Formats: sequence, C-alpha cells, structure tokens
Amino acid sequence: MKVLLPVDGSELSLHEVRFALKLVREGLQASFLLVNVQEPSSLYEIVTWPDPEVRAQGSRAAGEDALQPAVQLLRDAGVECETEVVSGDPAHAVVDLIEEHGCELVIMGSSGAGGLLGALQGSVAQSLLHDSPVPVLLVKPAEEPAAPAG
Repeated sequence: MKVLLPVDGSELSLHEVRFALKLVREGLQASFLLVNVQEPSSLYEIVTWPDPEVRAQGSRAAGEDALQPAVQLLRDAGVECETEVVSGDPAHAVVDLIEEHGCELVIMGSSGAGGLLGALQGSVAQSLLHDSPVPVLLVKPAEEPAAPAG
C-alpha cells in the first residue's frame, strides 16, 4: 500500500508520521510518499525576487527543509520513503499527487481546534475528505499532559 503523508514541518505533521510508523510496527505493509506543498509566490516575493527560477529554487529549498525531520523519523525506523515538493493549492496538489503516484491512503494531522480557528485550519483536511479519491485518515494531535494543580 502506498501512503501519502502531507508534511509542513510542524509538530502535528511529525505526529502523523509517528502514527504511520506505529501502523507499520503493527503490521501495515506500506511505502510512503512525503509531500510538502508550498504556497504560490506572494506579490512581495515576486517583487523581491523577480526571477521565477530563483523563487522556485527558494520554494523547493524551503519545502525540502520542512520535509527533513519527517524523512529522518522514517529512516531512523528503517523505513524508506519518497519525497515531493510542489507548489499550489494544498488540497488540489495532494489530490493530483495521489493520482500521479498511485497512493491508496492519505494520513494527515487534524488541527483539533474548534470554532472559526478550527474551520480555517481544517480547510485542507475538509477539502481532502471531500475531493480525495482514496481514504483520508485524520490523526488527532497528541494530548498535552495536564498541568499540575496549584
């Protein structure tokens, strides 16, 4: 089974990678595609770096940097992976990569926030739940230990 893991460099995305490794330890036979989606260039970036190739190189470098902790987690566990850095709308880019790479599952973090913040942060997850041609497994964030009373 080929599993796509969207990674943005956050602790939540590393949590999803740890969850995927737990599934592997429990018997899931899978290969992984780690994906980082860079937002399209802003007007500021276009003005500051007018050369599109320079902007593309900077975007790719930022994406590869965001992927490194997740790649290291998998390699430390003896699990090889492929990586992709793309630019564009995150939900649409992930759907395109699912089809391009023949992925059968997406495992991604769920912000766990409620209200308006949760709606904004969860928009990529909501779009993928609606548009993905394969199952999407949302991983809740790790619970933080409760602070001692007093």
